[in-house]
Formats: sequence, structure tokens, C-alpha cells
Amino acid sequence: MTLQQLKYVICVADHASMNEAANTLFIAQPSLSKSIRDLELEIGISIFIRTNKGIQITTEGREFLGYARQVVEQSSLLEEKYLGMKPQKAKFCVSTQHYSFSVDAFVAFIKEHAEDEYDFTLRECRTHEIIEDVATLRSELGVIYLNEFNEKVIQKLLREKELYFTELFRAKPHVFIGQSNPLSQKKILSLKDLEEYPSLSFEQGENNSFYFSEEILSTLSHKKEIRVSDRATLFNLVIGLQGYTISSGIISEELNGKEIIAVPLDVKDEMRIGILQHKNITPSKMSEQYIQKLKEACYS
Repeated sequence: MTLQQLKYVICVADHASMNEAANTLFIAQPSLSKSIRDLELEIGISIFIRTNKGIQITTEGREFLGYARQVVEQSSLLEEKYLGMKPQKAKFCVSTQHYSFSVDAFVAFIKEHAEDEYDFTLRECRTHEIIEDVATLRSELGVIYLNEFNEKVIQKLLREKELYFTELFRAKPHVFIGQSNPLSQKKILSLKDLEEYPSLSFEQGENNSFYFSEEILSTLSHKKEIRVSDRATLFNLVIGLQGYTISSGIISEELNGKEIIAVPLDVKDEMRIGILQHKNITPSKMSEQYIQKLKEACYS
């Protein structure tokens, strides 16, 4: 097993493609595939499953990848300290459900590193992808919500992947609607008020279970339903179609303008919004900084 092979594994996992990883690493795809096959034979496990849809990480491979990332990171630190090599760019990645406060926190976090070289990533993605990102250490942190309905299923999955959830704050469900929507004049909305309006939600791909939905009250049926994959599209449809979505109520005017407003929803449920971290990883300084910015964005 070599350090180079570990770097190859990480690159393939990040791209979910041998071809893309080979292009990034500037090596021939057959050479990359052979190196990883040799490693798999040496350690006696299959790290990846090759399918027509691309590369998938096995359960054993996920655990191996977590350790590989730590070894490569520690190797870089040793090279910097004892071999006088130029420090690598600071790297940090967070995966989050589609929350504007996650973006606000990311902006504030980056501003504190304005004079440094860095390589930071913010992934707004599906719930299952967030969990997978933190499990494989692609992301150091994940941002999701739990509630009475989804908690048992999500927590079971977190335990299986050696992750833990830390609550940041609790929020009552709010309806995000456009300023021009007739409902915008109301101080509080009921589910009946929403019946004739398009319901907007984030699609969850192959894991499109009620338990992985980003919207609370996901089991309710609606006359008009629209699923999208990104926040900008959702907000444009909220405005253009007088649609709505249900979320935490925290929205950034600086990022999203004043056309979207949040109106409380008259239900008893609540959202517990928090962060995911890996049990076997000590939080980095950057992780702690981002969590602090996240708290400031949520409470401001």
C-alpha cells in the first residue's frame, strides 16, 4: 500500500468516475484502474463497485476511504513541518441541505481567510448525499434537520455510518412565499390556506423517501407539486408561480432579496436543525470556525 494509491482512491471517490479522476491526476485511466485493483487485492476488500452508472463505494470501501483521507492529510502536515515543503492550500468542505443561513455562514467563514490560500467547497445537496459525504470524509460537516417524524430513521443511518448529530437550534415551520402572493398579507397560515397553491420541494433522487425530505410535513399530499434540485430555481418558481415551500423561516435578504418572505405555519411540529460530524474525527479549527459562523447566522 502506498501513499500514492491512497490519493488515487480519494480522487476516484470524489469524482465517482475513473475517467474523470484519471484526467484530474494526469494519468492514463487503465493505469489508475490497475493501481486501485492492486490495492484492493493487497488489502483484501473491494473499495469500489464498477457499474454502468459509474463508480460506487462499498461499505468496506467507505470505512477505508475515511482512514485514507486522514493518512493523506497527516502526510501533508509532516511534509510541511519536516521537509520544508510549501504548505498546501487550506481545504474545507461542508455539505448542507438548501439553507440560506448555511451560505451566509460560509461567506462569513471565507472572509476570515481572505489573505490565505484556500480550497473551500460548499455542497448544497440531497439529504442522503450529505450523510454519505460526512461518512466518507468528503465533507467535514453536514447540515440537516431532524424532527419527530424522520429522527428514528435518520439516527439509525447515522449510527451505522458512525456519525453524530448536534442540534444548533429549533425552528417552527414557516411558509416561504413571494411578496406578491395573496397569502403574504396574512400573519399566520394554515394548511388549508395553501391548498390551491403549488407546493415546491427538493427532489431526493433515488432516496426519495419521506424520511429524507428537506421539507417538514412531507407525507402530506398536494394538488399541485413541483420538485426541483436547486435553491435558486425553487425561489424563482415561488415568485413566478405564486408557489410555496415549507422551511425553517430563516432567510437572507442579502442573498435572496426582499421578494421572498417567511410566514409562520399553524402546525405543532418543529425542526431541529444541526450539524453532522464523524465520530472518529477530531473537529479541525476550520470546522469550529464554520460552526461558530453558522450559529451567528442562525441567531442573528
